[in-house]
Amino acid sequence: MSSPATEVVRLLTVRGETLAVAESLTGGLVAAEVTAAPGASVAFRGAVIAYATELKHRLLGVDDTLLAERGAVDPQVAAQMAAGVRKALGTDWGIATTGVAGPEPQDGKPVGTVFVAVDGPSAPDFGNTGGGKVTALRLNGDRAEIRMESVRSVLALLLEGLASEQTGNERAQDTERNGGF
Repeated sequence: MSSPATEVVRLLTVRGETLAVAESLTGGLVAAEVTAAPGASVAFRGAVIAYATELKHRLLGVDDTLLAERGAVDPQVAAQMAAGVRKALGTDWGIATTGVAGPEPQDGKPVGTVFVAVDGPSAPDFGNTGGGKVTALRLNGDRAEIRMESVRSVLALLLEGLASEQTGNERAQDTERNGGF
């Protein structure tokens, strides 16, 4: 069985779509995982590692008031990071990770609090009309385990988005074949 990253690259390549990554706690691990997949250069455009909070605003367009009020470890921040990297790098899909890998809590959030997000083309079964979705995670383990599970989780969320986008397209084609019903 192929790895999630290999499957992501395969699906994006077949569809002629592209991906960008915004990372905080994972510090480049998501991009490394994706670029390890054969053929990644066809679909992967690049990554922004916005480890410092102010870079989330400056490079990814995350609302600075949101960052000031809630901190960097927040579901809306993750969603804005994914949308921001998608826009900044001009891709079909954007994914993002933000959270606390430890060893200390951050912004009042305990170690293991992670948010992963995907932003992509509209997909009827994948959340709002913008095609975005955020998943909150409560992870256990040491710093390395939390970071690696965050990588696995954001790739799984992207695969879910790609699958639901495919399902939506198949339904639209079915509707057309059946006279609109």
